[in-house]
Amino acid sequence: MDLRTFLTRSPDLSDVACREGFAAQWKPRRLNKAEQVTRQGQPETDEYVLLEGCLTSSIGDPEGKEVCVGFYVGPCVVTPNIARTRDSESLVSIVATTDVSLARIDSDLLSNLMISSQSIRNWANAVLRDALNQKAEREWCLAALGGAERLNWFRQTFPSYEAMFAHTLIASFLGITPVTLSRLRARDRQGS
Repeated sequence: MDLRTFLTRSPDLSDVACREGFAAQWKPRRLNKAEQVTRQGQPETDEYVLLEGCLTSSIGDPEGKEVCVGFYVGPCVVTPNIARTRDSESLVSIVATTDVSLARIDSDLLSNLMISSQSIRNWANAVLRDALNQKAEREWCLAALGGAERLNWFRQTFPSYEAMFAHTLIASFLGITPVTLSRLRARDRQGS
């Protein structure tokens, strides 16, 4: 999918001239599978729209343990910069799990466009609200549900992701071990 087509999905960007001008500010970027979009601890000032492909985001500790905190399947907007950086430094690593096509824009440029255009401001605010809602839903899932219920929540929230992403990443995202995930999946197959 191209960026212009993606942006037509938003009712906030129904004005063609505004949408075309907005789309012209984004720059294309292609990455191969396993390449990083961002790296935790490194400078990061861009916003991204994933047009094609799959990405995951993760947080690592100094000992090398990583926890998956997000999945992206194009076309979609990657969590806004304000929610994944601090002082222009990335809090997460984002990696391509397939070859991907992205569009990127500098965060400051997007902020300036939001100031000058209510349509762009409404679009960006809706994107941020959606990202915060997704994070809150995951936090609720991790705090309130057991392993089997977490897997059911994942399946309902992200249909088909179970076939698209490594099960070790899904287990990490759900806060369970890969062995537990495997057992839950086996139990589901036996119950079918």
